[in-house]
Amino acid sequence: MAILNVTPDSFADAPSGPDPAAAVDRALLMEADGADIIDVGGESTRPGAQPVSAADELARVLPVLRAAGGRLKVPLSVDTYKAEVARAAIDAGAVIVNDISGLRFDPALASVAAERGAALVLMHTRGGPATMHAEAAYDDLVGEITAELGAGVASAIAAGVPLERIILDPGVGFAKRPSHSYGVLAQLPDLASALGRPLLVGPSRKSFMRHALNDRQAHERDWGTAAAVTAAILGGAHIVRVHAAREMAQVARVAEEIRKAGTRARGPLAATGC
Repeated sequence: MAILNVTPDSFADAPSGPDPAAAVDRALLMEADGADIIDVGGESTRPGAQPVSAADELARVLPVLRAAGGRLKVPLSVDTYKAEVARAAIDAGAVIVNDISGLRFDPALASVAAERGAALVLMHTRGGPATMHAEAAYDDLVGEITAELGAGVASAIAAGVPLERIILDPGVGFAKRPSHSYGVLAQLPDLASALGRPLLVGPSRKSFMRHALNDRQAHERDWGTAAAVTAAILGGAHIVRVHAAREMAQVARVAEEIRKAGTRARGPLAATGC
């Protein structure tokens, strides 16, 4: 999943202008570079970001979705937590809604996904961009993420979203200190087993890597991102959300071959040496 930010304040991209044609050109390049999904976002949700209105968010994403829909072969996702934005984005061509709040900010979003037949990504977080860091306290990281995402799944199903259309994201970097984000990656097999749904993991260029990378800025963290993407796939992630589509497509596909080789080695013939 390649990240197509159409915001002026992304933490990891150069500021994006309002030109939908330029955004579509970027999306086409991401597709050519190996992206399987393009995730279009019109509001930065980095820690400390200021919220934007639904009207402003729609003004950013709708022209891009409408222009890209007839030109891209890969599916489009919209990165939003607002029901109003999700409804219009689906009508404009998005088939996935990527909700960073796990239905906590706008529960009506679940009904929109159900009515429009969209897939729904529910991410784990606590608080909002301004308060999430203060809420990053865990006694049982896997257990608490599992329980809190489970509540979102229950809400989605109650609204009519079929379980098979729900994808879960443990929220690397959201309401998590660096040790928690590393813990999510290290314990991803346990999370995958406990959650029982396909997992999306988005470690790309995030600040949890900053200390390990000697305080490099976000745009300089692609090598660290490659390590995190590899760990995520070996741990069972089905989708990885990244900025550098060309480089990370290579990383993801090699990591997937390693994962598959490990699965074969643990199969019933492994003990015989076949």
